[in-house]
Amino acid sequence: MRKILLFTLCFLFCFSMGLAQPDQGDANTWDFGKIRVSEGIVKHVFSLKNDSDVDLNISGTHASCGCTVLEIDKKVILPKETANLEVKFNPKGYSGQVIQYVYVNTDSKTTPVDKFIIKADVHKD
Repeated sequence: MRKILLFTLCFLFCFSMGLAQPDQGDANTWDFGKIRVSEGIVKHVFSLKNDSDVDLNISGTHASCGCTVLEIDKKVILPKETANLEVKFNPKGYSGQVIQYVYVNTDSKTTPVDKFIIKADVHKD
């Protein structure tokens, strides 16, 4: 019983310190890691920065599947400002490794489409 309690406390400490999170090396990719279907919808917020000297207009957003819903908080991103792109993934009906893609269409001449990736290792209950 003590071992289980010690393990649980250690895990909670590591999780709260961010040590149990999957590697998030790319700003356009988020790995939820292991999730259970019973947890329901999980979400992550990506940042979309306008590094140019002109307004960046968002003309549309879409996801690779209906299990992924997205909301962007601005339709126009002023120079040097950032918009938040909230991505929600519903694991219902999935099992195992899942990869979904999210696209943001803009009027940028250099990058007219920004692609974001979410990953999860879905486990049934």
